[in-house]
Amino acid sequence: MVVRVVGDEVYERTAELFATLASPRRLALVQRLAQAPASVGELAEDLGVPQPLVSQHLRVLRQARLVRGRRDGRTVTYEVVDEHVAHVVTDALEHEREADAG
Repeated sequence: MVVRVVGDEVYERTAELFATLASPRRLALVQRLAQAPASVGELAEDLGVPQPLVSQHLRVLRQARLVRGRRDGRTVTYEVVDEHVAHVVTDALEHEREADAG
């Protein structure tokens, strides 16, 4: 396996990405939004979390440019911006499921 070394700035940004994803709620939001776009209300219902808490976590994910919202009238629908991040989250969750089973 060949390991490509990247600059310090790339490592810093990657560490920030993992810090942003270090919340179980944000992982759940990214996983849910990777399946299909959703509104805050739908996300709150699907995850069983109060809407204000969902909104707070979405704000963090938006600031990190991991999700974006699209307004349609009074409703904002959120979606994952980068499928790479969705794959990282999905792979990490699958890794843990397999570790529990094994």
